[in-house]
Amino acid sequence: MAVTWPRPRRGRKHREIAPNREGRDRLTGDPAAPAEPGQRTLSAALLALAIGAFGIGTTEFVIVGLLPDVALDLGVSIPSAGLLVSGYALSVVVGAPLVTALGARLPRKALLVGLMVVFILGNVVCAVAADYPVLMVGRAVAALCHGAFFGIGSVVAAAVVAPHRQAAAIALMFSGLTAANVLGVPMGTLLGQHLGWRSTFWAVSALGVVGVLGVALLVPRQPRPETGLRRELAVFRRPAVWLALAVTTFGFGGVFAAFTYLAPMMTEVSGFGAGAVGWLLVLFGVGSCVGNVLGGRAADRALLPTTYATLGLLAVVLVLFAVTVGAPFTAAVTIALLGTVGFATVPALQMRVMRAADGAPALASAANIAAFNLGNALGAWLGGVVVDAGLGWRAPNLVGAGLSVLGLAAALWSGALDRRRAPGTPVDRVPVG
Repeated sequence: MAVTWPRPRRGRKHREIAPNREGRDRLTGDPAAPAEPGQRTLSAALLALAIGAFGIGTTEFVIVGLLPDVALDLGVSIPSAGLLVSGYALSVVVGAPLVTALGARLPRKALLVGLMVVFILGNVVCAVAADYPVLMVGRAVAALCHGAFFGIGSVVAAAVVAPHRQAAAIALMFSGLTAANVLGVPMGTLLGQHLGWRSTFWAVSALGVVGVLGVALLVPRQPRPETGLRRELAVFRRPAVWLALAVTTFGFGGVFAAFTYLAPMMTEVSGFGAGAVGWLLVLFGVGSCVGNVLGGRAADRALLPTTYATLGLLAVVLVLFAVTVGAPFTAAVTIALLGTVGFATVPALQMRVMRAADGAPALASAANIAAFNLGNALGAWLGGVVVDAGLGWRAPNLVGAGLSVLGLAAALWSGALDRRRAPGTPVDRVPVG
């Protein structure tokens, strides 16, 4: 069946991933849709995915604000309660590729609904947990859906829009995650402090129900994936896929090298009181929302240049932060810049992996979510190493800058590899191999 994509406007650069000769979408490898749904349908579908992302992002990060209450109620130390954060991240790293692989032949819409049901189940377990081990199990169960939801959701978001809007669509889905930092985490923390920490998990469970209904009712029916697990695994033979995952791990790891130690930096170096830290986190979250949108639009216009630019700017901002952290006003401004530039990388990093794995991107997309979390852990660990070495609270910013430079180097290597593989063709298009 012949498929005609919307024609680009004159004067605007437009790179397409057109259907191939077999009538399949180059990016997803699925049968190409006969026509694109209406704009309202697309917006509603992306909104439903964003609501699911909002709930998942809230449950991931809200535990940080509830740690003292959880520790007191369950009779454990705060450091032990802090392992609920690490346990969640580890479950994401393991669960993202595993769950995606197990659901490789399921219709993607049905898989997304199932993942949200697992998310609800995990949060209900957290809400009724009578002791610490049960709470940890609930967190791990909820985290199993995290990587697969964002990985599969990215593929679905890209599939329901025209090729020149795919990165913006992914950014819109991820806006739920950034909004969770601005609204979900502060509101969830406030609710837990006034009504008990279990009330937060009940509220997130209710939000999960809204997400299930939204995906079930608003996301267009997706064709059953025809790639299969073998083809999904085969893309990992491509060096470009591993380079793209390395770019994510090192590049975004730079953000968390600084962000993890933001509170002691602000109180010990900048001179803020402890009560101001929450507002500074909101400032970071607002910047992340703005950066996510701008990064998605830029990545649609020029994917590799956007990747280079955002990673380079991130390294610059982190070096600058090591200087500006000494004064309250300049520190606050740089926090907003860090959120903006840091999350401007996200759509490009996610889209880059999907392009490198075109034809069978679902598993690689989920693996990239694991790479984000691996980068978070790496950045936090290296930042702690330099602090423990006595280099001061400014040092994690410089560690983050170094990680971002490593990510940029991997991106440049990836771009050079693309040009060698396909001389004379745009680097944003990687042949199905």
